[in-house]
Amino acid sequence: MARGAASAGWVVQGLHEVFLSTFEKQLDAKRRIVVPQEYRAALSGPFDGVFCLPAIDADCIECGGKALFDRYAALIEELPPGDELRHDLETAIYGGMVKLAFDAAGRITLPEALCDAFGMTDQVAVVGLGDRFQIWPLEAFQARRAAARQGARDGLAALRLRQRQAKAGSAA
Repeated sequence: MARGAASAGWVVQGLHEVFLSTFEKQLDAKRRIVVPQEYRAALSGPFDGVFCLPAIDADCIECGGKALFDRYAALIEELPPGDELRHDLETAIYGGMVKLAFDAAGRITLPEALCDAFGMTDQVAVVGLGDRFQIWPLEAFQARRAAARQGARDGLAALRLRQRQAKAGSAA
């Protein structure tokens, strides 16, 4: 049975960080945003901050704690030294990753290069994705969320159809 505490934006089960919900935040003139308190609580540990990098699969910033870093490190370590994919992952992940500490107000300062890369200038969405969270320009996230909802509907309908077909095939 999983132990945990729940709130509007986080759940900690065992030792794993889990990030839930979506928060709209203001990016100030110094590129600072307040990380939701629920996320900061889930990230508490020896390093009082967050690891951030350009997301590999989306045009946004991906963030998380030590568990995210460890997951990427384990993925990279599965590949032999000299492997082209390993080199690409090392460059994209380690070369793009920054450690950002929380200030006294719970803010992080996003690097200018990351903000410029994704067009972040004012309103952003901080989106929980379970073991990590992403920071998006608000308008880009609204479009992404609509596409994700449609993809989830279509994918779930296709999955249910395959399950029904498999069940009918095994009953025959």
